[in-house]
Amino acid sequence: MTKKELSTKYQPNEVEAGRYQEWLDKELFKPSGDKKAKPYSIVIPPPNVTGKLHLGHAWDTTLQDIIIRQKRMQGFDTLWLPGMDHAGIATQAKVEEKLREQGISRYDLGREKFVEEVWSWKEEYADHIREQWAKMGLSLDYSRERFTLDDGLSEAVRKVFVTMYNKNLIYRGEYIINWDPQARTALSDIEVIHKDIEGAFYHMSYPLADGSGVVEIATTRPETMLGDTAVAVHPEDERYQALIGKMVVLPLVNKEIPIIADDYVEREFGTGVVKITPAHDPNDFEVGNRHDLPRVNVMNDDGTMNELAGIYAGLDRFAARKQIIKDLEAMGRLVKIEKMVHSVGHSERTGVVVEPRLSTQWFVNMAPLAKESIENQASDNAVEFYPPRFNQTFLRWMENIHDWVISRQLWWGHQIPAWYHKETGEVYVGMEAPADHENWQQDPDVLDTWFSSALWPFSTMGWPDENSEDYQRYFPNNTLVTGYDIIAFWVSRMIFQSLEFTGERPFDNVLIHGLIRAEDGRKMSKSLGNGIDPMEIIDQYGADALRWFLSNGSSPGQDMRFSYEKMDAAWNFINKIWNASRFVLMNVEGLTLEDLSLQGEKTVADRWILSRLNETIEKVTNLFERFEFGEAGRQLYNFIWDDFCDWYIEMSKETLYGEDETAKMMNKSVLVHVLDQSLRLLHPIMPFVTEEIWGNLPHQGDSLVVAQYPTVEAKWIDETATTGMETLKELIRSVRNIRAEVNTPLSKKITLLIHTSDAEIDQFLKENINYIERFCNPEELVIANQIDAPELAMSAILTGATIYLPLADLINIDEEIERLTKELAKWTQEVKRVQGKLANERFVANAPAAVVEEEREKEKDYLEKQKSTSDRIAQLKQSN
Repeated sequence: MTKKELSTKYQPNEVEAGRYQEWLDKELFKPSGDKKAKPYSIVIPPPNVTGKLHLGHAWDTTLQDIIIRQKRMQGFDTLWLPGMDHAGIATQAKVEEKLREQGISRYDLGREKFVEEVWSWKEEYADHIREQWAKMGLSLDYSRERFTLDDGLSEAVRKVFVTMYNKNLIYRGEYIINWDPQARTALSDIEVIHKDIEGAFYHMSYPLADGSGVVEIATTRPETMLGDTAVAVHPEDERYQALIGKMVVLPLVNKEIPIIADDYVEREFGTGVVKITPAHDPNDFEVGNRHDLPRVNVMNDDGTMNELAGIYAGLDRFAARKQIIKDLEAMGRLVKIEKMVHSVGHSERTGVVVEPRLSTQWFVNMAPLAKESIENQASDNAVEFYPPRFNQTFLRWMENIHDWVISRQLWWGHQIPAWYHKETGEVYVGMEAPADHENWQQDPDVLDTWFSSALWPFSTMGWPDENSEDYQRYFPNNTLVTGYDIIAFWVSRMIFQSLEFTGERPFDNVLIHGLIRAEDGRKMSKSLGNGIDPMEIIDQYGADALRWFLSNGSSPGQDMRFSYEKMDAAWNFINKIWNASRFVLMNVEGLTLEDLSLQGEKTVADRWILSRLNETIEKVTNLFERFEFGEAGRQLYNFIWDDFCDWYIEMSKETLYGEDETAKMMNKSVLVHVLDQSLRLLHPIMPFVTEEIWGNLPHQGDSLVVAQYPTVEAKWIDETATTGMETLKELIRSVRNIRAEVNTPLSKKITLLIHTSDAEIDQFLKENINYIERFCNPEELVIANQIDAPELAMSAILTGATIYLPLADLINIDEEIERLTKELAKWTQEVKRVQGKLANERFVANAPAAVVEEEREKEKDYLEKQKSTSDRIAQLKQSN
């Protein structure tokens, strides 16, 4: 890497320009090829080629990139495989919308020409997606990029369909399905969004055929009455016992239909009499099967009424509804209209009201597949969900699953590998068309998009060729990252298909994240106009700032709110790192790696920062393993901003501006080492800026992308230095706070008395008196274990010491007592909290011994501070 001086201010556009292409040119994102290394693989959840990526995609892919970059640095043979989904109904709807604007439809073009149009769309938007991936800095292996309609995946889809058909796991049948009248296709249950809308119960009277009276029924969809083939009552409903078996006359149609008895009817609901329309309602379909009723479908596939609707033929379903109500009222058959709000299914893709419709479709028999998946989750081969509660979401869906309708009446997608003989109607299902293909007609329907997506973890690796090198090495995948909103859509289907066809779980872990919401907590959507374009955020703040925000606000399974204020904070953090790095680089200019060494005598600040660095490495590495990126970010932020920048760098000036050349070189060695290790820890989250800075440090290696990830070096853990430094920091902060309270600037010299109650602290403070003098600026400084506390003094209670600042002309004793009383309340609360914890037998029995011991040490410290504060208040009250 070429070195260049860092500019005076962090400019993300300068830092990021050309860097991604440099990584690609060096092929740093490809697997290492080291067969001795442990493999680690992730397949990207393939985005739909329907448009540009949104902030949710940015979050999802950032988390994946963090994982894969860390594993790559840890020496794993990593593969992050990119790809995109053809997204059948969604993409076809987009292209049809585009054609409508040109005044044409897909039918004007014909299937072949229309599919060509969709491929053109795909290529355009695939390019957009790749540009966005690059701008995000995603370390994808593009040489392995896949598409759900490429030749290899198409072969896998056909293989799965044919195999499942031959095992009776796929069948063709006539059922009531969810129908989208705009897209003119079937929908699965989870592609239907239920919304509460205002509707009505329309009460109508059907006359008995023998003229002896009427029965009253109520429906929310009066247009379907034209397809009624029976009226049903409960077999034990005493009100209607005498009517069972009689006939009623269907109004408007003037056709006689029977009154039947069926347990499906709820006696307490409405009038206890229901119309039965087997072709337009799933429950009525089942009743019709039990009673051998005819199925009369009165609608076309576009939601208009057909010829069986008589005089209403050609009307839109909702127009027909209005006309039918008018006509019923005119003939005296409309009893009343009861307004109501009810839940109505809408198409997820087109937004229109879904129509339950009788249709011949292809289905997956889900019972055996669901059973296998449920049993697997109780085995050692279970997929681990993070957080674990989402395992229950998965199991609940599997336990309540229905057969999956997989055929779609579309032109864009995997055409079903089934053919019908033109003369005999015989069905043939196979990998290829029948030999005498001129006598056969292929099923025009395509498969549900999720059918091919369900194979993604293994079809992308070369399956069904089980000898494929990638399949052998990288399957099962290690981790899937996805949102909780598609556990049912996608995660569950990948699990049951993988178990069925490979005998393996598709991935070891599933990291579930939530949704990104607007600042006010509302879901981001086009209709609300509150969507955020991640590329615009990158233009403004840089990719690293966006990635830091997305990872640092991340807690598994939880939603996150976007905030410009947090984006400002992210940029400020990077700028802090940038400025600290410039300070280090200016002070080590001209030095090589050979000039630097950590061997030799160190100051307490040196020992402390090396100890804190290794504590941070351990915590961050463990948190990454649990996918707790938000907490890992907090640890990194606290270490880099507080410990390294605000304390160590400031303390290092004491050495760097001194005369001891040996101490200076050690200080420079520590500065470079800590910055180097910090950049490595940060790199998976913010790759661009870390690479830029690291390239200017004395180091070994060509790129931070493949540099070694930090590991804990136990020899640098120094509890004595850590304890001493914490006291020193506490002392300096307390003096500065007291100065601020009484408006005494740091430039004004003061008297500082330090009463020590711990021999080790006494010795430590005396040995490091230079730091106290530099940061507290005392005119007189006394450190002793015997000090007469002055009456007119501000004070602060530390661990192992009490400090006094005699400021007689500035102090108000009443105000000082009030301040210390608040301090006492704080320590009393801390004592109560820690003692409550230690009194909890479950905590003491189950928590690690080190954690319990830490709480006991806190109790001791808080009790000492409580007593010292109380004694000081009593002393001041006595003198007052």
